[in-house]
Amino acid sequence: MDRITQIERSIIKTYRSKLWAPFIKALKEYELIKPGDKVCVCISGGKDSMLMAKLFQEVKRHSDFEFDVQYLVMNPGYNEYNLEVIKKNLEILQIPATFVETNIFDIANAQDRSPCYLCAKMRRGALYNFAGKLGCNKIALGHHYDDVIETTLMNMLNVGSFQTMLPKLHSTNHKGMELIRPMYLIREKDIVNWAKYNDLQFIQCACRFTESIANAACNSGSQRHETKKLIKELESYNPVVAKNIFKSATNVYMDKILGYKKGDEYISFLDHYDEYEE
Repeated sequence: MDRITQIERSIIKTYRSKLWAPFIKALKEYELIKPGDKVCVCISGGKDSMLMAKLFQEVKRHSDFEFDVQYLVMNPGYNEYNLEVIKKNLEILQIPATFVETNIFDIANAQDRSPCYLCAKMRRGALYNFAGKLGCNKIALGHHYDDVIETTLMNMLNVGSFQTMLPKLHSTNHKGMELIRPMYLIREKDIVNWAKYNDLQFIQCACRFTESIANAACNSGSQRHETKKLIKELESYNPVVAKNIFKSATNVYMDKILGYKKGDEYISFLDHYDEYEE
């Protein structure tokens, strides 16, 4: 058996319950792909987006309805080493990706303050633009289950709000475009195990900014890294903590919270207090 066949079989056989099944479940449960869609699969070069591309290849082969897929690698300014790693993995995995060049890192890093927000905003906008030029109506990002629960907890602890990462969103600035997250139900540890099983090495954080500072998004002092550690600690006394954080976003009792926002409107529990009786 050649290497690519082994890699593809591992997705639908060895890791069927951990990768393939939750991927298909997310597509169906959240209605992420519909007949006639043209999906731009956005590949950053990391393990998550590379696996997502392979999952899309498989679902395209086995789908019972017609849709199209384009694979896109947007280079925001990676160094040569990371670019070579990405290209090598695309070759190994036989992913026919389109490469596009940008100078996003240079622009973002020229800012006096932390460039992370600007960089993320520019990258998202560029992805929508390039996807539109490819004729796509959706962009697929590789955020997984752990990204979702970490984001939920980070918002609670650091922002003071309860909001989660949704499986799909309509673009507010690009009419007719939609963002989807097909890896929504896949655990990160299963992605790591799949990569190790197939002896695949992917780039980690490739941001220029984080290459030069000690306490940044990819390093041990980041909020996300600390949130990962916190969740692991919580799981030591309650193994279903991660599941419950995820589930909490679907079990919101509107009559048991102090208030909530809908768009720009704030609704207090006092607004409807007299409508309820104990």
